[in-house]
Amino acid sequence: QAQLVESGGGLVQAGGSLRLSCAASGSIRSINAMGWYRQAPAKQRELVATITTDGRTNYTDSVKGRFTISRDNAKNTVSLQMNSLKPEETAVYYCNVVAGGLGRPLIYYWGKGTLVTVSS
Repeated sequence: QAQLVESGGGLVQAGGSLRLSCAASGSIRSINAMGWYRQAPAKQRELVATITTDGRTNYTDSVKGRFTISRDNAKNTVSLQMNSLKPEETAVYYCNVVAGGLGRPLIYYWGKGTLVTVSS
């Protein structure tokens, strides 16, 4: 069964750091981009960061310089190092994997989410 397993969420004080990790099960093939999204209470889900197979990264402006996304292609894992966290970044963080491409249909996978709470 294809699934993404996230870990690393929790409670941290403002200015603190957390590291999120996500592992894609072996049944997910031809992984393309990997990334993290977040959804705060009463808000829409938004992109946080993405990373391509060859390591190109993209960040939403508000996290640039504080968050770092990385991946291990051999292990099908993606991580998000979050530093200098702010209370407004309290949200459920979701791992996302895009598989397929190069003439094949794109398939989007989502993790169940991990809660990050930043206290002031």
